Amino acid sequence: MKKIGMMFVVVAGIAVIGLTQKTPADVSARIKELDSYWAEVSRCVREGDFAGYKATCHPDGVIVSGTSQKAYPLAQALARWEPDFANTKSGKVKGNVVFRFSQRLGDATTAHETGMFCYTTLKPDGTSSNDYIHLEALLLKRGTWQIMMEYQKSRGTEDEWKKLLTPPCTPPRGH
Repeated sequence: MKKIGMMFVVVAGIAVIGLTQKTPADVSARIKELDSYWAEVSRCVREGDFAGYKATCHPDGVIVSGTSQKAYPLAQALARWEPDFANTKSGKVKGNVVFRFSQRLGDATTAHETGMFCYTTLKPDGTSSNDYIHLEALLLKRGTWQIMMEYQKSRGTEDEWKKLLTPPCTPPRGH
């Protein structure tokens, strides 16, 4: 009797695991949605659309800074970044952000993305800079995807960036 009971538990466990496994189509659909999410984040940064950018963030989101060894509400970071969006929108500066990923885990409503972003600024005098940042992001989908936790782990290098095989870091278009 014990063998039959154990066998049932094992078979039931395998069945549950099988039900939770994602098909390539499920993974592809999630990645496509997340690619659209990151494209929207990039558009908002490029156009200085603060309201649009804020909409990509969960109201209870958290930012973690590996360089300053701090974690705090994303709302505080948004308040700090808002003037930068205004400067971009007015044309005082140009900005662009591009994301590349080394690992993308999740299901239909949760995602953990690991990779880097390259944030490029172009000042009115023509000088530009690229900041390469290692990133982990936790996102939730409740109707739309929103970032719940953004962990800017550490500064990276252009060589590390180049090893990730997705879009190149492109400067914003001119002044």
